[in-house]
Amino acid sequence: MTDVKAGDRESFESLLRRFSKRVQQDGILSEVRRRGYYEKPSVKRKRKAATKRRKTARAARMTRS
Repeated sequence: MTDVKAGDRESFESLLRRFSKRVQQDGILSEVRRRGYYEKPSVKRKRKAATKRRKTARAARMTRS
């Protein structure tokens, strides 16, 4: 559950922006979209493998710099 505490004299718009950013960082919307329909185990394995490839490629790019 994502919650955001309002600061003193903080506008609703800035509070909403912080909440949206936190939801995006926590991956809540992507999780909801993913669970919105049945995913075959083969598709799930392919998705996880692609995610792992992306993460390792990014890590390799970061270490090269």
